[in-house]
Amino acid sequence: MTQRKPEGMPFETWVEHQIRTAAERGDLTDLPLSGKPLPRRDGPEDSYAWALSWARRQEPDANFLPPSLALRREYDDLPARLLELTSEERVRAAIGEFNDRVAAAWRQPLDGPPIVVPMREEEPAVEAWRASRPPEPEPVPAPVDPPRRVSRWRRRPR
Repeated sequence: MTQRKPEGMPFETWVEHQIRTAAERGDLTDLPLSGKPLPRRDGPEDSYAWALSWARRQEPDANFLPPSLALRREYDDLPARLLELTSEERVRAAIGEFNDRVAAAWRQPLDGPPIVVPMREEEPAVEAWRASRPPEPEPVPAPVDPPRRVSRWRRRPR
């Protein structure tokens, strides 16, 4: 609600007005729980429970992980991410950037569980990337023009 309630108007009337105008604008169509019962809330209603349920609703993301676990997850996801890249230079750059972050993590004190993340070897990863690419089509040779026929009158020496 972006507007203030006008003076003299009952609160219930103002709320009904806001709901009706939102429905007319189409703001209430295609809502995620439309036509379904509200989720049941069993358990404590404190800020910790709310934050925990919010984190569970989010997509699995490395931002909630300690740095060592996030780096390990990225190590596991790197081959699939490399397959989406379009050039060999980008693949080599992504591996180099990942290896730089691993080397930086090795120099830092442990923050989280003691998980050692190895560096990625560049050449095997590039070979796997090349193998996943479709073979390049062979170049089509330029059509060869047949020899041009010279009329018999032009062949005659002058």
